[in-house]
Amino acid sequence: MAKDVEVAEHGSYSAKDYHDPPPAPLFDAVELGKWSFYRALIAEFIATLLFLYVTVLTVIGYKSQTDPDKINTDACGGVGISGIAWAFGGMIFVLVYCTAGISGGHINPAVTFGLFLARKVSLVRAVMYMVAQCLGAISGVGLVKSFNKAYFDKYGGGANTLAEGYSKGTGLGAEIIGTFVLVYTVFSATDPKRSARDSHIPVLAPLPIGFAVFMVHLATIPITGTGINPARSLGPAVIYNKDKAWDDQWIFWVGPFIGAALAAFYHQFILRAGVAKALASFRSNPIV
Repeated sequence: MAKDVEVAEHGSYSAKDYHDPPPAPLFDAVELGKWSFYRALIAEFIATLLFLYVTVLTVIGYKSQTDPDKINTDACGGVGISGIAWAFGGMIFVLVYCTAGISGGHINPAVTFGLFLARKVSLVRAVMYMVAQCLGAISGVGLVKSFNKAYFDKYGGGANTLAEGYSKGTGLGAEIIGTFVLVYTVFSATDPKRSARDSHIPVLAPLPIGFAVFMVHLATIPITGTGINPARSLGPAVIYNKDKAWDDQWIFWVGPFIGAALAAFYHQFILRAGVAKALASFRSNPIV
C-alpha cells in the first residue's frame, strides 16, 4: 500500500509516518443527535465544576490562613503562591486525564476556541462546550460559597482582579502570553506528528498541559491572579458579584481568546507549515 506523502521544506515529497485527523466541519448538525455529544458536554460541565471548586477553595483558604487581621496567623503560612499554582496545574492534569477520552478534556473556553480555529472541533461543539464550561464554573463556585459563605465574601470569592500598580495593558498582555503558553502546549502535547515520531519517549499529554498551567500561574498570579481561562474568571465574578470582580472582566476574555488564536496560528501554520503545504499543493495542481 502506498504511503501518504507530505510536502517537505524544499518542495520535495517524503513519506508520512503519521496521520492527521480530517478537519472538523464548520457546522455538524449530526452531532446533535448523538449521545456521545451530550456525554461530552456533561463531562466538560462536571470537570469545570470540580476545577473551580477545588481551586477557589484553595485561594480562599490561603487568604484565610494569612489574614493579618486574624489572631495567630502567619504571613508565611498557608500553601503560598506556589501551592495555589499547584492546585490549578494539578487539577488540570487530573481532569484532562479523566475526560480526554470523552470530551477531549478542554475545561477552558480559550482552549476550545483555539482548537476550533484549527478545525479540531465544529462550531456547534465549540459553542456548546463553552456554555457547559461556563455553567460548570458558576456551579463550582456556587458550591464553594454554599459551604464557606463568610470566608467567600470576606476574601473576594477567588475572583480575578488586576493587582494594584499594574496597567490594564500589562494585565491584558499577561493573559495573552499566559494563554499562548497553555494552548501551544495543548497543541504540542496532542500533535499526532509528535506521537508518531517521538514514540520512544512516552508522554502523558495531561502532564505537560497541567505543568504549563502551573508555570503560568507562578508568573502571573501577582499581576492578574491568573485567568487564562474565561470560565474560571466568569464563575467567581457571577457568584461574588461585586464591582471589583466585574471591572476588568473583559481582560480575562479578550486576553485568553487572543492568546489562543495566536497559539493556534503559530502551531498550525508555522510549526506544521500549513501555509507552505497549501502553497505547494496549489502549485502542484495548476488551473488549466
